[in-house]
Amino acid sequence: MPTTVPVAPAAADRRRWIALAVVLTASFMDLVDATIVNIALPRIQQDTGATFSALQWVTAGYALAFALGLITGGRLGDIHGRRRVFLLGMAGFTVASALCGLAVTPGMLVGARVLQGAMAALMVPQVLAIIHVSFPAHERGKVFGMFGAVIGLGAVCGPLIGALLTEGDLFGLGWRPIFLINLPVGIAGILLGRRFLTESRSPEALRLDLVGTALATAGLLMLLYPLTQGRESGWPLWGFVSMALSPVVLALFVRHERAKARKDGSPLVELSLFRVRTFAAGAAVQLTFGAVSGLFFLIWTLHMQLGLGWGPLHAGLTGVPFSLACSTAAGMSVQKLVPRFGRKVLQAGALIMLAGALLYLWQAGRQGTALTSLQMVPAMVLLGAGMGLIVAPLTDAAISDVPAEHSGSASGIFNTTGQLGMALGLGLSSVAFFGVAGDPGRPGAAVGASFVDATVHALWWVAAGLALVLGLLFLLPRRARTPHAAADGAVPQGGADRAPAERQPAPVG
Repeated sequence: MPTTVPVAPAAADRRRWIALAVVLTASFMDLVDATIVNIALPRIQQDTGATFSALQWVTAGYALAFALGLITGGRLGDIHGRRRVFLLGMAGFTVASALCGLAVTPGMLVGARVLQGAMAALMVPQVLAIIHVSFPAHERGKVFGMFGAVIGLGAVCGPLIGALLTEGDLFGLGWRPIFLINLPVGIAGILLGRRFLTESRSPEALRLDLVGTALATAGLLMLLYPLTQGRESGWPLWGFVSMALSPVVLALFVRHERAKARKDGSPLVELSLFRVRTFAAGAAVQLTFGAVSGLFFLIWTLHMQLGLGWGPLHAGLTGVPFSLACSTAAGMSVQKLVPRFGRKVLQAGALIMLAGALLYLWQAGRQGTALTSLQMVPAMVLLGAGMGLIVAPLTDAAISDVPAEHSGSASGIFNTTGQLGMALGLGLSSVAFFGVAGDPGRPGAAVGASFVDATVHALWWVAAGLALVLGLLFLLPRRARTPHAAADGAVPQGGADRAPAERQPAPVG
């Protein structure tokens, strides 16, 4: 139970800074875990005999479970206490990490990754709420600056940590330390969190929308499961039937949400937000951009390691220019460029990314299996810089016309949409990438030239997605209005409706 005895100001100050370290560590752990896995996928395939569809689910399962659980996880924190749900999520995330590290079959690993994503959906939405109740308004600027630095550090460090752990083969465990490293961090976070985190809840009576969650989950799985598994199963009839019925189930979800809003005002998704043109357009951008990102990061990793024959460390170091360019551009876009040029900054980012994708495509097709890291650097810098110009200011641009009372809900839905987009992009890799590379059913058999051809084919999909993003960006306002903020000292309601703003699309896969 949280401490209720009054403490001296110095002790209270020390407690909240330790609490901040705990929640920032959790955010770092979540982001690193989302970016650390792709670099190890070829080794996971070699060790477990996983098919390529199983590798897709190792990443897509996490993204889908995380996205579907975000809003419900935040609502659980508002109802039952953010400290309690945060610690439950961290404990579950730690256990799931151990299960990932101990998995001996692809099915076990996929199941553990789904559990890991679900536990992250309990843990991550509480972070910003805990910061809000722990720090007064005049200190939050400094705190959020630290938060942004941690997120940037996680984006840069994730692939490198994954490469070092995989290449290092610690204790002969191969790829498993990329998950097992979460155990000491998680245990320390739980012990410190129990002592230093204070409890907070929503003052309003909120309810869970379990029916809405079930309908959304069923509708999305009916689309994504056959899309991911269909190629391996020979595109059976049931897959097309399932995908055709998916919109029907999602339509039932929309109908239920409208009825839920009329009945008790606590739907899972506030559908009225989509009547705001800029928000609807921004959500479309986020969904498309998430799909492009999910597809690109997966094929990039497999191209470097299975197509070009590079080791994990070589591939990880090749990604450093991308990460640095992304972090630098993101900082410049928010602080200097967007206030002066508005929407043009995001459009320039889409154009720069498109140029980078086309350059990468041209180099991959021209150099084939002889492509070097140095030759790849210009394309990586363009792709990273373009992404940085988009991801940082996109949320504010999309919710700028949303009424203040719904800004928290809009932020949560918006970022959940990005995670769903990533899961969709990973599912599309069955058609865009693996359909060309092939999957002979045994590790390491489809390599070299076939993977280069598959990369070129998939990059055309990436380029088409970026062109669509560019077109959708014209629907955003030329300049975002001043972002809506909660009153000083208040915590926006609906944990996940508010907190997922912290989770931007991962800069590195």
